[in-house]
Amino acid sequence: MFIPLPRPIIDAARTLRQLARTAWLLPLLVLGACSSQPPAPSTPSPAESEHMQPMEWQALPGWRDDHVIAAWSAFLASCPQLAKKPRWTSVCDDAEHVDPLDESDITRFFEMRFQPYRLTNDDGSTTGTITGYYEPILNGSRDRHGPYQTPLYRFPNAWQAAPQRVRAEQRTLLESGALRGQELVWVDDPVEAAFLQIQGSGRVRLDDGDTMRVAFAGSNNQPFRSFNRALIERGEIDASEATLPGVRAWAKRHPGRVKEMLTVNPRMVFFRELDSDHSATQGPIGALGVPLTAERSLAVDPSRIPLGAPIFLSTTQPLSKEPLQRLMVAQDTGNAIKGTVRADFYWGHGDTAGKRAGRMKQDGRLWVLMPK
Repeated sequence: MFIPLPRPIIDAARTLRQLARTAWLLPLLVLGACSSQPPAPSTPSPAESEHMQPMEWQALPGWRDDHVIAAWSAFLASCPQLAKKPRWTSVCDDAEHVDPLDESDITRFFEMRFQPYRLTNDDGSTTGTITGYYEPILNGSRDRHGPYQTPLYRFPNAWQAAPQRVRAEQRTLLESGALRGQELVWVDDPVEAAFLQIQGSGRVRLDDGDTMRVAFAGSNNQPFRSFNRALIERGEIDASEATLPGVRAWAKRHPGRVKEMLTVNPRMVFFRELDSDHSATQGPIGALGVPLTAERSLAVDPSRIPLGAPIFLSTTQPLSKEPLQRLMVAQDTGNAIKGTVRADFYWGHGDTAGKRAGRMKQDGRLWVLMPK
């Protein structure tokens, strides 16, 4: 027979559950009771403070409108790496006690445990360029046959301990036979393969029904030159066609000139196959060593922004004035991502993400959140 508990006991149990969930708040509440001032943020290093200006939370446009639950898993993914640094250990310990489904609890955690800093460029400006990238999906085979004639290469064995000057070989020399035997997988589209080298990671749908995940393994240390830009400069396409669909359409019109177009870029990227425990639902592995989260991971310049740190971004949607203001996490880097207010927005995988990434070149502002 069910006997209802008295109301005081039910209320007490509910209070205990809430206290347990917010245990991370107790040290801050005790400190607040002992002092009329909130805890001071830890002092940034000289290199950081040069490009960082402390701000109040209300200065972040759209902060209270963001659905921070979407960024929470990305931040937690960074914690195993962040917790190795003394400045971040207690923050990541406290994060384990936050309710991952309670938006207000997550917002309160960030506001009480972090200080936002507005980032500035060397010239003192606060606006920079926000571009986009994605994870392409290609069709391929582990064996060369039929339409699968374009190889993606492993990092050459002979280069494992070679100095950089030896590795700085032109793409044309490498493709002349020096990489024979280093083929990782064969794909059916050289243009798609070229764009994959720009993105640095992707998925290959194999002809046997499996999917291979490939990630950046190294390069030949040559600077990147955009074949999109070369086609524009030659009058082959206009700026609106400088996307994967646009270049693919050009290649179909000029199949005999595709190789000539692609060799404009001397940089070659090599790949490795990800282990099978990297699930299909996870994003590619970023420079921090954790899977990226679609629309919540940023590639940044790690000499200016600590990898793993939460970043608040204020920009606009691709080719639009519609605000794009949300909490992100710095989890990746990029060859072209240099400077303080400069970032690459990870859109996810597939054609839709690719279209958004290809169209994105917006002005934006950044705030880095550092532990108090």
